[in-house]
Amino acid sequence: MTDPIVEVRGVSVDLGGVEVLSDVDLTVESGRFVGLIGPNGAGKTTLLRTINGVLAPDDGAVRVDGQHVTALSASAVGRRVATVPQNTNLSFSFDVRQVVAMGRNPYVSRFGTESVRDRELVERALERTDVAELADRPITDVSGGERQRVLLARALAQDASVLMLDEPTASLDVNHQVRTLELVADLVSEGRTAVAAIHDLNLAAHYCDELVLLSDGRVLDAGDPEDVLTEENLQTAFDARAAVTSHPVTGSTYVTALPERDGDHETRVHVVAGGGTGSRLLYLLDAAGYDVSAGALSEGDADLRAALQLGLDVVETPPYAPVDDAAEREVRERVREAAVTVVADVEVGPGNLPNLRAASEADRLVLVEQRPFTERNYAGDDGWQAYEPLREHGRVVDPDDVVGAVESVLAGDPPQVTDAVADVEDG
Repeated sequence: MTDPIVEVRGVSVDLGGVEVLSDVDLTVESGRFVGLIGPNGAGKTTLLRTINGVLAPDDGAVRVDGQHVTALSASAVGRRVATVPQNTNLSFSFDVRQVVAMGRNPYVSRFGTESVRDRELVERALERTDVAELADRPITDVSGGERQRVLLARALAQDASVLMLDEPTASLDVNHQVRTLELVADLVSEGRTAVAAIHDLNLAAHYCDELVLLSDGRVLDAGDPEDVLTEENLQTAFDARAAVTSHPVTGSTYVTALPERDGDHETRVHVVAGGGTGSRLLYLLDAAGYDVSAGALSEGDADLRAALQLGLDVVETPPYAPVDDAAEREVRERVREAAVTVVADVEVGPGNLPNLRAASEADRLVLVEQRPFTERNYAGDDGWQAYEPLREHGRVVDPDDVVGAVESVLAGDPPQVTDAVADVEDG
């Protein structure tokens, strides 16, 4: 076992008479991407500033690459740790290339000149962060999101072994959020170490090797994302109700915030699903406090297994058998009893058309669309005839919006067709 590249032991920090960090222990192994998560005011930024030597702890010690940070000069720290701050405001009028070149300052003497390697690292950093086309523009003339990428380029040019990032995606659009974290992940795969404060729990879970959950200045939990992002931890740290599942596409741990519900939690919701399209929906709705029923589902179906594990009321059919008249009557009964019926992004064949016909009788309907219906319709014209009534009077949503849509439908909001997958007219 090698020594950790970052080691925080018993660190406490007092700012203005307020203890912001209290007895924090943290180790980061070389070549790992560690995410700091927690609510605002939990101490994430203070911890980053303590690790990079900007703040001296009142108690405890911080070592980077085996050296006490407080015993190193600013240049020595800069050769070990590069920081991307949350605040991107820059008042001076240097051009972007000059700002990025500042990352080389720890390697250049006061009266020194840039070397060929310095210039190569600057140009490489401009290219990797997609700001090369901005290189000759004044830093004061670029947008907040562009400045965030310029500061990341400056940190890359610094060529330090540890990269510290404070909310690196805060000013970026979704595309650049993903590209930024992909770049950080690539750098880690090349041997760098990254510690980042990230407010988006799902991005943190997807990209980080480990998470450290801070709450009230203390480490509440640390470890693999699936172990740290538990509903109990999220309730404790954020005082929020959430359901934790796996993302249906990436398989990463996925957090869905649940609305607070007052009064009776026994509102019935019936879910029409199959083939694994409803497992996560069943879990989210059950976690939100609804009395959930499902079906008809055939024996061996992944959604049936999920429903049985949750102890839900399920209409079952034999394996590989169509939904017969008796099962259809049971589904219709569940739909009548339900305040809302949810139809998942299910594949439709002749055998489960009765499920759709029963769902069309629902007073309140939420229709989940993730794929075009043309890709999952195996019942021809009969499929279209069964599906079109659902879309005509249901609220069409993405899978992640199901709980909110159910709340909205119950509140009496008019149905809306979202951008989910609007291709019914192509049938």
